[in-house]
Amino acid sequence: MAYLIMLVGLFLGFIFFAFIFIVSKRSGKYYLAPVITFLFSGMIVAYSLFLVGGFEGMGYLFIAVGFFIVSILGTLFLPLLIRKNESQHLNNIDKISLLLLPILFFATIGISIFSEDEYWIIEQASAAPVETEGYRISTISEGSKEITLLLGEKYLGKEIEVENVSKLGSTEIILKFVDGGDDNKVPFIQIGLNEINEPIKVQTTDGEIFQPIGSPRD
Repeated sequence: MAYLIMLVGLFLGFIFFAFIFIVSKRSGKYYLAPVITFLFSGMIVAYSLFLVGGFEGMGYLFIAVGFFIVSILGTLFLPLLIRKNESQHLNNIDKISLLLLPILFFATIGISIFSEDEYWIIEQASAAPVETEGYRISTISEGSKEITLLLGEKYLGKEIEVENVSKLGSTEIILKFVDGGDDNKVPFIQIGLNEINEPIKVQTTDGEIFQPIGSPRD
């Protein structure tokens, strides 16, 4: 996952560098492209450490690494790029690029945010069945939430899979149960969530809804 995030950072860094490079053609100050890209990577690091922090901030650090690598490569290849772009006038390709590059930049960010998982599996195992079936919510590090699902004898010998976690509107967790677990135990799962939008619903793919077990949420 870290490598994938870094690749996104490289792609965004390349778009950012290319945009600044084209803009700097009029002034001839091509050095601004790697310098501004490097400074922007520093801004991402500052945002990650001081405004986001914790586990969630790690993703921004990998993005910053991508921008940093592009700034270094841009510095190394800048003489070659300048020789190929001696003219200080914007041609039609430059003008089209200045229009499309920001669209591509923000579209990539939007797709990355939308496709990002809003949950992670903290622990998944088998356990003895309980009398009171349902889920509990607790607060973990950096304000994130943890949902613990406790199951009764009905789910003996089952395995549990997270089918879907909604990202829009109220939080809805859909779980799928399949055969293949320990015959004498039920599946046990703890799911981490960045945030919970009430009302929360935890249910199976068959439509069975689990109820909350009375416990403090913070």
